[in-house]
Amino acid sequence: MMNWDDKGFLISKNKYNENSSIAEIFTEEYGKITGIIFGATSKKIKNYLQIGNHLHVNYISKSEDKIGYFKIEIFEALSPFYFDNSKKLSCIISAMNLIKILTAEQQKNKKIYDLIKKFYHILKSKNWINNYIFWELDLFKIVGYDLELKDLVNKKKVNNEIQYYAQSATEYKSVPNFLIDKNNNENDLNNLLKGLKLVGDYLEKTILKPNNINYPLSRRQFINNLK
Repeated sequence: MMNWDDKGFLISKNKYNENSSIAEIFTEEYGKITGIIFGATSKKIKNYLQIGNHLHVNYISKSEDKIGYFKIEIFEALSPFYFDNSKKLSCIISAMNLIKILTAEQQKNKKIYDLIKKFYHILKSKNWINNYIFWELDLFKIVGYDLELKDLVNKKKVNNEIQYYAQSATEYKSVPNFLIDKNNNENDLNNLLKGLKLVGDYLEKTILKPNNINYPLSRRQFINNLK
């Protein structure tokens, strides 16, 4: 019998039956945990179950190899602040989905829990898209994939300006300067979209494909929302 209390972020939910949902919550002490939430369609609980919300959870399971169930209370209602901001709301959904697909079940990782907390500070920042790109790179690093772009690029001078690029036998890619200089003040949308695409290509080729994971639709939708 397992019975514990913790707090965590709701990273996914799916309908289980008429009144219940299966949820994944990334908790502080236990990592990513899957469980059933009974009565998930009730008005009170349904309002809590917004992707990205910070919850108090009580988890009960008969054994480690059987799915348990959650009793939840709200700790911080974070997502509703962005219901009228489609760009940031889609960013929340994309970020939580990345946590879902890049983490293993029942493995404590305080760095990821703290990274999710940091994510909500980023959403409040002036250059949040810029900061979010570096957030993704931090996530990849924590799960074992450190993209050190400065070690992979060449540079050239064009009209007295430094330009970075990555080149292979089959490909030439321009790399936005802010990614190499680790500049948090980039606000040109075209450069930010180039940065998101470059980081997305790395995610797909280096992390997802080797692990037979499909590229997340939620990230595509987030990028399309920015255009």
